[in-house]
Amino acid sequence: MTQDEQVEPVGDGDVELAPGVRVPASAVGFTFSRSGGPGGQNVNKLSTRAQMRIPMTALRLAIGPDAAERLALALGPSRLTDSGDVLIACDESRSQHTNRRGCMERLRMMLIEATRPVRKRRKTRPTKASKRRRLDGKSHRGDIKRGRSRPDDAS
Repeated sequence: MTQDEQVEPVGDGDVELAPGVRVPASAVGFTFSRSGGPGGQNVNKLSTRAQMRIPMTALRLAIGPDAAERLALALGPSRLTDSGDVLIACDESRSQHTNRRGCMERLRMMLIEATRPVRKRRKTRPTKASKRRRLDGKSHRGDIKRGRSRPDDAS
């Protein structure tokens, strides 16, 4: 037995998933199912496992195409359906409400990471001292290996 539930809108019918990331409340949907693990008879009677579904197109509009690509890579194929929906499940608690918040928090952390701007790498050159240390290390290692060989019979 599953039931669909929509998230409470924040403001103009939008849901804030992360700081500065808002999507229409109609885009976020939850389904609840039976959860495994400990819990006594509640496991067999109550549907507490929460599964959040949100279309990637709604997220792409909210965070931009570059961040959406980073998010898709972070989600991987297990959380991204063929139809382009993001699926996030949580069954850590015996409460629907807590598991729903868990789904939202997981997506929030992924969105924060995806919307963080990528820092460009600056080319750097090794310093003279680091070159000297590398060469000293190589010659030291060579001396150790040379010392393992038999001594010459040049007596």
